[in-house]
Amino acid sequence: MDDTRPPSERSEGGDRRQLLQALSAIAGGGALAALPQPGEAKDSSELPPPKRALTGRDAAGKSIFKSFDVTPKVVEIDSNPGLTFYELYMTEGVPQLTGLEPDPMLAGTVAFPGPGGTMFRLISYPPRRPEGWKPPPGVTFESALQEMSEKVPRMGDHFERGAPGMHTSDTIDYGVVVRGEMTLELDDGQRVHLRQGDCIVQNGTRHRWRNPLPEPCLMAFISVGGKRG
Repeated sequence: MDDTRPPSERSEGGDRRQLLQALSAIAGGGALAALPQPGEAKDSSELPPPKRALTGRDAAGKSIFKSFDVTPKVVEIDSNPGLTFYELYMTEGVPQLTGLEPDPMLAGTVAFPGPGGTMFRLISYPPRRPEGWKPPPGVTFESALQEMSEKVPRMGDHFERGAPGMHTSDTIDYGVVVRGEMTLELDDGQRVHLRQGDCIVQNGTRHRWRNPLPEPCLMAFISVGGKRG
């Protein structure tokens, strides 16, 4: 994991975090209220799972809420405790927008959409591992990728064996840091540190993610399937 001390440990970053927590308390809670104090280790299982409001239409064509709950497709990766995929919605081709479509997540999920398709997901990344941390007994790099591919079909196929964490997909990925902080590294070693509210546009490029904090990071992604030029 990335051991570089993040900007949040500096005065400006700490002030920003305290301001966000204060605003959250004034607003009566919500996602920001779950932010731990700087330096406090936090496990993702202690954070409330995000809810998804799914709209549609009834038989008369009136707009309705079909559900407002945690998505039925939550994927926890046992070989990497704390890594959780909240699979929210996906489309193929051009959506028909009838509002009568069944929830696609009831049928399963995919790693990334095909050309023209979309995938909307939240990913909760585990905290930075402490020095000396070891994976669960019996877990190997290959078995971890296999588990990921079994639970999110073929997801593990996109990760490189010679450079752990590095992966590439034929998609444009729109991402935003919802909670916590994250470091994005490209294949030439360049890095950018992302804080809460920061956004990325990943143009089918090779990259990996590293959580620099002792708390989980929640990120939202919308992937749009494309074709490699």
